[in-house]
Amino acid sequence: MLNLIIIIFTMFFCFNTKASEGSFHDFEITSISGDNIKLSDYKNKVVLLVNTASQCGFTPQYAGLQKIYDRYKEDNFIVLGVPSNDFNQELSKESDVKKFCEIRFGVNFPMTSIQKIRGEAAHPLYKWIAGNVSVIGQPRWNFHKFLIGKDGKIINWFSSMTSPTSEGFINQVEDAIYN
Repeated sequence: MLNLIIIIFTMFFCFNTKASEGSFHDFEITSISGDNIKLSDYKNKVVLLVNTASQCGFTPQYAGLQKIYDRYKEDNFIVLGVPSNDFNQELSKESDVKKFCEIRFGVNFPMTSIQKIRGEAAHPLYKWIAGNVSVIGQPRWNFHKFLIGKDGKIINWFSSMTSPTSEGFINQVEDAIYN
């Protein structure tokens, strides 16, 4: 009986048994300034996808995200910020989010328009992600991170608690970039 419980636990929390077809590169999303971002333009690049919010306790992570973007952008690394109000901590207008991020944190990495990232109303990209990670790998709060490989597949996910400048995190980013 214990073995059965362990198997069920592992299947539910560690693996998604109904993985979605396709890749990150199959999607498009609107930029914070209203332009279309074709994620196929990020083929052969490592992408760090992060749902963000301007009024969250984790908002200072913008500084770390900008720091790693600056450090690795010449090595085909992209940080893509996805503002979301799913946790009721984002400003209401894209122009305000953009201004806040630029002035407060010097953000110049690509950002999308404000998006839904959870549930039935989620952007199709986040629905695809939900189909490719376990329940615990799905965003539970702002600044949840997905490391996407050059092939458009999810390499790993990181909770909001993971600092974008922590040694373990940087090691995984570098491994994705250079291997």
